[in-house]
Amino acid sequence: MAAAELRNAVSASTPQVKAVVYDRHGDAEVLRAIDLPMPQAGPGEVRIRVRAAGVRPGDIALRAGRAAAPGGFPRRLGNEFAGVVDQVGSDVGDLKIGDEVLGWAVAMSYAEVLTVPAEQVVHKPPSMSWAVAGALAATGQTALAALRALRLRAGETLLIHGAAGDVGSVAVQLARAWGLRVVGSATPADHDYLRSLGALAIGEDEAALAQLRAVAPGGVDAVFDALGDAPHPAWLDLGAPAQRIVSLRGASRLRRQRLLSLRSERSRAGLTELVGAHLRHGLLVHVREMFPLARAAEAHRAVERGPGRGKVVLMVYQNATTELFA
Repeated sequence: MAAAELRNAVSASTPQVKAVVYDRHGDAEVLRAIDLPMPQAGPGEVRIRVRAAGVRPGDIALRAGRAAAPGGFPRRLGNEFAGVVDQVGSDVGDLKIGDEVLGWAVAMSYAEVLTVPAEQVVHKPPSMSWAVAGALAATGQTALAALRALRLRAGETLLIHGAAGDVGSVAVQLARAWGLRVVGSATPADHDYLRSLGALAIGEDEAALAQLRAVAPGGVDAVFDALGDAPHPAWLDLGAPAQRIVSLRGASRLRRQRLLSLRSERSRAGLTELVGAHLRHGLLVHVREMFPLARAAEAHRAVERGPGRGKVVLMVYQNATTELFA
């Protein structure tokens, strides 16, 4: 058998899985699905059959070249996922084949299968849908990190800009569970949604400052800009000191304004806290759109249309008859 035929025969006999990659920076059309060899769980790792993966603005920034990424092309995307454990490496004692889990990865969750350290996953509650679980890990821990950075105390008033978005809406729910009074800015179409989460809703335009003074005449104690584009100078006149304003805006710009820059550190303890908040308080991520893995480009365009309520999620179906919310 010729060398080329032998390579083709070996490739055909090796299990393959789909993953989304990009070969250059550009618009959403640079994304494509390719076949990769089935990964194997090493010591301390688990292999996951992915069921859902969240799409984050950070993924779009990487694809477009607005954010730095190590290594060469092709590159993968996706930092959060949910799925089923189907292989357990050595030195893993608390997970087994068949466990339903959610967790985070580093630029690899847009795939049918992935391997991650066991310390990066936790068990998925039966009450949490696959779509919600796939959207929670990175988004939820970003919100959690922001609220912790603000050193919040029960009874204080927190303003959240972009409160109906993915990170903002999780922050609203966590803050309310912690006993805070929350004022959330959003477009008028999302005000009823914010009220359902327990927030006082205001607009996002210039008139919103007057609305804020009306609902919080004593000012606010802290501010979380969950969009990264809010009018910070105006907010500084509302009572919150610069040291209690945190934003998703770039760190260099924050330093110039003497505001807090957000360091979102992932941990199993943080993810466990989010799952606990779901079980005790009903914490959820609103999923606004879902796309099959092969339509990752459409999912990116949906995010690029601008901030919207909740999250865009890629769904990975086991077969053609799998139910959307199974």
